Amino acid sequence: MARKEKVAKTNAMRELEAAGVPYELRTYDLSEEVGDDYGLRVAAVLGEDPDACFKTLVTVGAGGAHVVCCIPVGCELDLKKAAAAAGHKTLSMMHVRDLEPTTGYVRGGCSPVGMKKSFPTLIDETAQLFDHIAVSGGRRGYQLIIAPDALADFVGATFVDLVRG
Repeated sequence: MARKEKVAKTNAMRELEAAGVPYELRTYDLSEEVGDDYGLRVAAVLGEDPDACFKTLVTVGAGGAHVVCCIPVGCELDLKKAAAAAGHKTLSMMHVRDLEPTTGYVRGGCSPVGMKKSFPTLIDETAQLFDHIAVSGGRRGYQLIIAPDALADFVGATFVDLVRG
C-alpha cells in the first residue's frame, strides 16, 4: 500500500482546523511565473470553474489601513466599490514588496485566512452563488475548497459587489 504524502500545513490550514471549519485541500504544480493570469491558470490546472476560484488582493487606504478583497480570478477589482464598502475615500493596491511583511504570504499564495494580523475583509457577492469556492491555501500550490459562508464567518468578511463591469 502506498504511503500518503505528508503535506506541510500553512497558517490558513492550522487556523481553520483549530476552529473546526471544514475545508478540502487541493494541490497543484504550476511552476510558471506568477502573473496577471495566474489564478486562471490555477483554476484550469485544478479543473475548477474560474468563477468559483477567488484571488486574494490586499489594498491600502488613507493612513495605511489595509483591506483584504477576494474576487473571482478572472475579474478585476473595482477600487472605488471596495473603498465605498470598506468606508474609505480611496483604496490602492498594496505594493507586492509589502505583501509578505504585512500578511506573511507571497504573491500567488496569499490567503484571506491566517494572515499575520486580522484585516477587514470583503468577498465578492458572487461567491454566494456557489456551495464551495476555492481560495489560496497560504502557499503557491495549495488551494482550499471551502463554503463561502464558512469562510466569511471565520474571517469576519462581508459579501459585496467588488468587481468591474
